[in-house]
Amino acid sequence: MPNTVLTVSQSELLKMQDYYKRSLKANPPQGAVFAAKAPTYSVTAYKSGKVLFQGKDGETEAAKWGTADAKRTVKAAASSADLPQNIATMSLIGTDEVGTGDYFGPITVVAAYVKKEQIPLLKELGVKDSKHLTDETIVKIARGLIQTIPYSLLTLPNEKYNEKQAQGWSQGKIKAVLHNQAILHLLKKMNPEKPEGVLIDQFAEKQVYYRHIQNEKMIYCQNVYFSTKAEGIHLAVASASIIARYAFIKAMDQLSEKAGFTIPKGAGAKVDQAAAKLIRKFGEEELHTFAKVHFANTQKAKKLI
Repeated sequence: MPNTVLTVSQSELLKMQDYYKRSLKANPPQGAVFAAKAPTYSVTAYKSGKVLFQGKDGETEAAKWGTADAKRTVKAAASSADLPQNIATMSLIGTDEVGTGDYFGPITVVAAYVKKEQIPLLKELGVKDSKHLTDETIVKIARGLIQTIPYSLLTLPNEKYNEKQAQGWSQGKIKAVLHNQAILHLLKKMNPEKPEGVLIDQFAEKQVYYRHIQNEKMIYCQNVYFSTKAEGIHLAVASASIIARYAFIKAMDQLSEKAGFTIPKGAGAKVDQAAAKLIRKFGEEELHTFAKVHFANTQKAKKLI
């Protein structure tokens, strides 16, 4: 199971302790301010300000308290034995997603196919790990990418996300189903050409991923690889991440236009204020079209009102 670590202020630590008061453990570990246990995740907060989220829904729970830049997710890294030595030069489909840690905006998932012959061209376009690129650069690169390589983009609107979450779907399951569907769509688009393999930017253990999609039509490909930090392993994943980010940025611009003011990214204090403004302007129910309402930001916004 993935572990997610956030660094928060002491005041935020006290807010978290109050938020989890109904599930607090009687004996937290040494050095901890508190520990809480829920059916699908656990939370341990330390005096240093470090907060550890564990369990199936640990990553989703952590996203309620910090932005993607404020947290560090530590997962079981794929060993070199799990990946071919020449994977960086193979013709691969790569997948990645954007928006899972943002309160506002959809989840965007992309599967992108990069042939080995295209790798030098993509490097010339500036394709690399999107975490090292500004939004302005991502938009510029993405516009060239979508004219260069085959890809499949899936955007999950907030209304649909909230519906699935209310039905008991974890964010991990939602992501797995979307990744699987994006790969299927791309394989159909590419037919009869076949990739040498598929590389999925790992957000869950392999067996958990396949359990999530056991009732879905699954991809048929002999070589499906999972790895953390896959953007740095193959440009197919880096390309998928850039296109997914580009789609997310466009979706956020559309939400801002609908709201009549700029909708912030992430899940911090500015997001709480924007959510409160939306509730005042449109009513609480309309928030379902803008946000992932199970995040703690919803309750914070109500308190601001």
